[in-house]
Order: sequence, then C-alpha cells, then structure tokens
Amino acid sequence: MRAVVMRVNSAAVTRTGTGETLGEISRGFLVLLGVHTDDTAKEADRIADRICGLRVFEDENGKMNIGPADAGAELLIVSQFTLWADARSRRPGFTAAARPETAIPLYEQVIARCRERGFRVETGEFGADMQVSSVNDGPVTILLDTREL
Repeated sequence: MRAVVMRVNSAAVTRTGTGETLGEISRGFLVLLGVHTDDTAKEADRIADRICGLRVFEDENGKMNIGPADAGAELLIVSQFTLWADARSRRPGFTAAARPETAIPLYEQVIARCRERGFRVETGEFGADMQVSSVNDGPVTILLDTREL
C-alpha cells in the first residue's frame, strides 16, 4: 500500500462535473492512498498506524515533533490507484493497482482504523472522477510504502 501524506491547512475533494463536495478538512493530512494487488488487511493496518502516528507538526521549538492527534489534525483520505503506475514507458500501466473488489475493503479499513483512533476522517468516493484541492503547509509531504515500513 502506498500513501502520499501532505500536511495541509485545508483540503477538499469535489465530484467532477457537479462540484458536489465529498469531503473537506481544515488543518491536518490530505492522504492519497493506493492499494496494490498483493495488499492485505495487514498492510491496511500498518499504513493507518503510520499515518496516525506521523510526528510532523511543529512543537514550541519549531521542531516536527508532534503527532496528528495532539495537533488536533483531521484527515482527508482519497483513493488513488495511479500511485501504483508503472511509468517505465510514456504511457503508464496500472496492472499493479488492486481491482475495486480488493481495493475498496482495504481503503475502507484504513479509514475505519483512523476513525477508531479518534480522528475526524473525510473521504472522496472510490472510483469517482474528483477534483482535489489543498493548501499545503510547509510544504510537508511524506511518501509511505508498506513494503518499506
């Protein structure tokens, strides 16, 4: 599983075409989440744990030392199969990205684990054409890959 975690002052995801807001947060993390064909519940739990524990908010000394719970962070988690793109050619392939029947339950598991930890979690809609906007803070952007955690 891969996640691009961006520390944001605000973020929102809307449905393309209608402009309907699907999810919106203030200070926290915008998480773009990609599920691999080999991912299981174990990877979902691992990545949720890491997202919820990333100490990238500044303390009183300006050091990134505070986790999202203590910072009062909110989470906006958006599925993004393109994180598993094979870009060795100019036309990327996506065969490493899990099909919806595998990816949706794991995506929902990550969301559930974050909510169980007390976070307010907003989401996009799996498989929908969406517009994502954010005001990045820092910018701080962390790439997580369960194969490297």
